[in-house]
Amino acid sequence: MDYKNSGVDIEAGYRSVELMKDAVKATMRPEVLGGLGGFSGAFSLAQIKDMEDPVLLSGTDGCGTKVKLAFLLDKHDTIGIDAVAMCVNDVACAGGEPLFFLDYIACGKNYPEKIATIVGGVAEGCKQSGCALVGGETAEHPGLMPEDEYDLAGFAVGVVERKDIIDGKDLKDGDVLIGMASTGVHSNGFSLVRKIFNMDKETLNTYHEELGKTLGEALLAPTRIYVKAMRSIKDAGVRVKACSHITGGGFYENIPRMLPEGKHAVIEKNSYPIPPIFTMMAREGNVAEEMMYNTYNMGLGMIVAVDPADVDKAMEAIKATGDVPYVVGKITDGEKGVTLC
Repeated sequence: MDYKNSGVDIEAGYRSVELMKDAVKATMRPEVLGGLGGFSGAFSLAQIKDMEDPVLLSGTDGCGTKVKLAFLLDKHDTIGIDAVAMCVNDVACAGGEPLFFLDYIACGKNYPEKIATIVGGVAEGCKQSGCALVGGETAEHPGLMPEDEYDLAGFAVGVVERKDIIDGKDLKDGDVLIGMASTGVHSNGFSLVRKIFNMDKETLNTYHEELGKTLGEALLAPTRIYVKAMRSIKDAGVRVKACSHITGGGFYENIPRMLPEGKHAVIEKNSYPIPPIFTMMAREGNVAEEMMYNTYNMGLGMIVAVDPADVDKAMEAIKATGDVPYVVGKITDGEKGVTLC
């Protein structure tokens, strides 16, 4: 008896690392010390020490049950982008610059080519957000997970000057809310998605005119990364007063998180186009509108609050990164919370 016969293939692990090396190297920043394969990732703080009052930010998350669709469609090249996006968007939401990322893949069996494809997606997400993939772990769990399944999660670290932290404390009545378009469902609410639609290849590979693509393509569209958009707004000289990453819990849970006591957010539902995937989900699953807004991003992945005088400049800065902005509401005085009208 040996380790391989018990279900853990060490050689497959070595092969996975070799296959992913080029993708990982493409994410490197000058601050990264050493190479791939060490016991820890090393990141120089030389540049951070030159900051006035640096604050480290961190975020950790996974892709939830969205990975189930990747299994069914045997498509694993974008799920890694989702893992990165969920973490770096949270860091950017506080005004930070993501510095580095680590991933964790738990699998029933290590298929090196599949693992390398997953990590290739992680590397792509890191490149989109400008952070380095400094390490990770692939854990083979025979007997705990089916051989063809895996779970994926990650952890990001970023930095921000204390004076630049976005915390909502200076919000005032009349400040304007700008929403940035999402790419679809992103990485939340897939347990409900899997109840609405039959999760089989025939259903997922069916083309829908209203979607302009197959259902599977619409659902697997990777989460939009808003790091460049947030950086562009800052570089334009606009101060973001508050920011909300619309993830699990949709509008009703996430928007109040960016508000101080005594401030209320008003969102106009007709101020932007709702992607057809959400209309289709509500119809096919007979899901109430309030539940949709309490579960999904409904077409807005990030919402920022700015001074009315800065709206045009912020909109142009967002457009410059390829993102699509909409003026979607405003801040008023009142009980902390959000109203959709």
